[in-house]
Amino acid sequence: MGSLSHPARLCAGALMAALPLATLVALPASADPVDGTGWTSYSPTFSVQERGCGDVSDLTFTLTCSTSSGDQRAERRYETYSSGSRQFEGYFRITSMGGSRISLKQTFAGGPFFLLGVEKGGRLYAVEGGTTIASGATVGTTVRVNTVHVVGKTLRVFINGSLKYSRSSPSGSFYDKFGAYRTASGKGPITVQWSNVQFWRK
Repeated sequence: MGSLSHPARLCAGALMAALPLATLVALPASADPVDGTGWTSYSPTFSVQERGCGDVSDLTFTLTCSTSSGDQRAERRYETYSSGSRQFEGYFRITSMGGSRISLKQTFAGGPFFLLGVEKGGRLYAVEGGTTIASGATVGTTVRVNTVHVVGKTLRVFINGSLKYSRSSPSGSFYDKFGAYRTASGKGPITVQWSNVQFWRK
């Protein structure tokens, strides 16, 4: 076992120092991907998208209006990929929500492929088809999201480290987006803060 000064273990602070060795070994490193080994961390480039009443301030994304039509978005759009396996991880916390049915995380393939939406009340769902993915994404609650995409095979979605959704994936070109985006049946306002965003590939 490595030194307790390893950065992935610093977040536990003094509490971990007081735990027995067996317990320390069993604890996962918070900076590890959810889907096994062999991943390489990388930092893809991105552009910021603000449309309609969308506003982006670093990792805080806001839709300021209650408009139920038009293109209302505040997002980061990451670089395109077309092969291999990619993993996204991020933590979001909704700080205010007057609207409902807002997309928080997207994987695009020339058009919508997977959109993770949230309803007022905290239900997370797949916008395409409406399948419930998880609950509990209420105002003030921090939620961890991982998407594991194998191009031409599968896309899997993990919430707080647990697999919650899976679908087949075609071949083609894809890119990740996250922030706040009004779905066709949704409206703001909403403010969501993202943190600890990471990407891996293999």
